[in-house]
Amino acid sequence: MRPLAAVGLAAIAVVAGCGDDTKRQAAQTPAPTPTPTPVAESPPPRPIRLTVGVSGDLLPHLPIVARAAALAGGDGYDFRPMFRRIRPWVRRNSLALCHVETPLTPAPPSGYPVFSSPPALARAVRAAGFDACSTASNHSVDRGQAGIDSTRRALDRAGLRHTGAFANRRQRRRPLILRARGVKIALLAYTQMTNGLPLPHGWSVNLATAPRILADARRARRAGARIVIVNLHWGTEFVHAPDAFQTALARRLARSKAITAVVGQHAHVVQPIRRVGRLWVVFGEGNLLSNQTAACCPAASQDGMLVRLHLRVGRRHERVTRIAYTPTWVRHPDFAVLRARGTNRSSWNRTVAVVGRRSRVRPAP
Repeated sequence: MRPLAAVGLAAIAVVAGCGDDTKRQAAQTPAPTPTPTPVAESPPPRPIRLTVGVSGDLLPHLPIVARAAALAGGDGYDFRPMFRRIRPWVRRNSLALCHVETPLTPAPPSGYPVFSSPPALARAVRAAGFDACSTASNHSVDRGQAGIDSTRRALDRAGLRHTGAFANRRQRRRPLILRARGVKIALLAYTQMTNGLPLPHGWSVNLATAPRILADARRARRAGARIVIVNLHWGTEFVHAPDAFQTALARRLARSKAITAVVGQHAHVVQPIRRVGRLWVVFGEGNLLSNQTAACCPAASQDGMLVRLHLRVGRRHERVTRIAYTPTWVRHPDFAVLRARGTNRSSWNRTVAVVGRRSRVRPAP
């Protein structure tokens, strides 16, 4: 449709008989539409880099509890000095995760085979800088559902998030979503066994089966998690090599893109860090705190490692770019958790011999 002004000019030219073809063409041609100024597209957001620190078993045998009582001067229990030397490492992570193996209850402390540990341990773990803990282990139901509920209360009061053992069915179905540097990170936790003790309820503790883990990982993704860390209490005690259960489950989980990394405990000695298909697996971090020594167990039961997962989160994908591990050992009789390098060369050598050195997996001081 031509503009109204152009129509009027054409009519005048016909009546007067004085318009030439050039003027008529100019009168009939609409004015050109201005070219819009191009709007520069905003660049994609930069990838976010962050670290998740993970650690081994917290296994407070009775000598450790007695030491904590002495440190408290007869007024409760103080485990904080045991973690003082690793606190800087813990706090340098974007997110730091621990593993509580035993029930935390107000009952008198007890050790193996049926544990009851002071709730003060949770406050010490939080003071060290840990943000959240997994609670699914072979000792989770040592004190029944009451022990699970008491452990949850102790962790809540200390300001520690947690998952793996639950007070009701709804809690079990709700993935634990944490945040670090604006990124949603899911922590899922499972145990291979409960030492033959029956679960109080089917939902009380997460048992490690591939269908359950994969379903929970997908649920966490739907809840917005960009990173999914699976903590597994698994393997054969005092054996460095992953066993058949660990190997088979790792291979099954590696088929899914819903899981970012797998970390583990239970063997009480360190186990390798390997890439299984597309999936990085820290099979076992050893003991963070325990009374185990060569007097009862392998010398390597005093060893552990603090593992730092370096992660890159882009617009569509996330991945583990490298892994650094810091060998630790538990000094007796004060049960201080120390970095092995510079304090116990034998412990350092044992851990590095198992975990190794590769381009993307390296020991750190």
